[in-house]
Amino acid sequence: MTITDTRAVSQPFQAEVSELLHLMVHSVYSETDIFLRELISNASDACDRLRYEAIANPSLIGDGEPPKIRIEPNKQANTLVVADSGIGMERQELIDNLGTIARSGTKAFVARLTEAKDGAGLIGQFGVGFYSAFMVAEKIVVISRRAGSGEVWTWSSSGGGGFEIAPASEGEAGRVARGTEIVLHLKPNAAKYLETYEIERIVGAYSDNIQFPILLMPEQGESRQINSASALWQRPKSELKGEDYTQAYKSITGAFDEPAMTLHYRAEGRYSYAVLLFAPSTKPFDLFEPARKGKVKLYVRRVFITDDADLLPAYLRFVRGVIDSEDLPLNISREMLQNNPQLAQIRKAVTSRVVSELETLGDKEPESFGKIWDAFGPVIKEGIYEDFERRDKLLALSRFSTTLGEKRSLKQYVADLKPNQTEIYFLVGDSIERLKSNPRLEAASARGIEVLLLTDAVDAFWTSARLEFEGKPLKSLSQGDLNLDLIPLIDEKAKDKSEPADEAKTIAVIKASLGDRVTDVRASTRLTTSASCLVAGSHGPDRELERLLSQQNRGSRTKPILEINLRHPLVAAIAKAGAEAKTADDLSLLLLEQAQILDGELPEDPAAFAARLNRLVLQGMA
Repeated sequence: MTITDTRAVSQPFQAEVSELLHLMVHSVYSETDIFLRELISNASDACDRLRYEAIANPSLIGDGEPPKIRIEPNKQANTLVVADSGIGMERQELIDNLGTIARSGTKAFVARLTEAKDGAGLIGQFGVGFYSAFMVAEKIVVISRRAGSGEVWTWSSSGGGGFEIAPASEGEAGRVARGTEIVLHLKPNAAKYLETYEIERIVGAYSDNIQFPILLMPEQGESRQINSASALWQRPKSELKGEDYTQAYKSITGAFDEPAMTLHYRAEGRYSYAVLLFAPSTKPFDLFEPARKGKVKLYVRRVFITDDADLLPAYLRFVRGVIDSEDLPLNISREMLQNNPQLAQIRKAVTSRVVSELETLGDKEPESFGKIWDAFGPVIKEGIYEDFERRDKLLALSRFSTTLGEKRSLKQYVADLKPNQTEIYFLVGDSIERLKSNPRLEAASARGIEVLLLTDAVDAFWTSARLEFEGKPLKSLSQGDLNLDLIPLIDEKAKDKSEPADEAKTIAVIKASLGDRVTDVRASTRLTTSASCLVAGSHGPDRELERLLSQQNRGSRTKPILEINLRHPLVAAIAKAGAEAKTADDLSLLLLEQAQILDGELPEDPAAFAARLNRLVLQGMA
């Protein structure tokens, strides 16, 4: 063994790691079993990396010994060893990998872990699995030799403020020919993890489908393999049961929930590949982070290549699992993957299959599909805007809150159209409650017309695409002209038969009062009881989309159109006060400002609004 740098160095942890370790060491979680699953998963990743790098450099496995994982409990020493013969780590890799967390979500994880009563289920979602070992260990020693290197290094920590790294002793180096050995000095209350039956139980529950042999080496007796080490996705569906898929899901994804959908098939023909994909039933913490990508792993003939190949579009980034190709070259680089035509065909075919499977689930198992939609509906709707090829299918797949109920499909909507109704109506806003009280709903409600109530941020974007479903265009109630005259009222007797104010005169007075605060003033066909509302023009973005873009500094807002209800007493009062300029101005501005408030906006000058309102109230009391 030749060590180029013989220094033993103590270093502090990154701030986030210190906070994380404090939580691990001083908190008690009910699912402490997770530490073993995470260490085995890390060991499997190291073995995968070795196999991948050995394609270009076979000398890395010069001894011919295939990668494997071993677990050694030692009751006498009170230690549990988890070791692998994978790629191993050099000195700097130990510092980088075990002293810092190069992950943007770390702070969010620490915050979530602080809040959670039982945070063990969060660990696998954030890539901080190694540190979970401090839940059961009072000290951890890591001995590692990088494949192809003669240097062996030891990293150790007691979970305090830092760690020590030093050259391995001769005895330590002799135990690690290649790969990494993790020695856990267990806490007194973690002695159960030295029992062979307990280790076998955890491996069976979480790690049975790891692709490498997991050998249990008890203090007495011979070592034995305790996992099946089979590529479950390569086995026929007829051989598998529901619990096999659930176990594979938890093993592959590191999740604790149950999969809401499982898709397993083999494609034969021009390209051959096996697919095993899962839709979770709960959403991960980073679903809407810009850097978030899909978590589908690419294998080539059972050799792991990457989990960063973008095998599904962004709107399916919640899908997890494996795609294993029989045709791609094993030595394909990650750069080549971006422009590989075969992979592009696989991506296209698998995407269509996932969408079709979701459609089938929605029809046959609405409860399971409901879990997926509750967790990932806003993400799936991104595809309506982004994926023109599958737009119609994604529209059919979508479920909506409407004025008639929850999780309504457009197929159900069209089946319940009113006589003479030729459009699908929707309204976009920031909450269901505010939308239900929005004055723009009044004319539709009076006719019993169902309206889609859209409250996800993405709704303002996909609805701007001018869509239709089964020949019925989608129409915003807050944009353009609206004519519902051919659709009968629910109760004709309730129709307001009062005399409307003079349209031309009233509009002229209001326009003179408001000036350039609005683009136009016109009589409304949307309103039945409210005095006014704001709408956008027929061309250009809807008001909600403008609001969102403005918040992101991606555009300025255009002046709205003010629609007025000519039968409302306030509007009639403006017509009567035409010669009294001050009263007409006050009432006209009040129409605009109350419409802004009903849209969830503040008047441009709240103090002037309050003074104006007080003035009108006192005038009415005089």
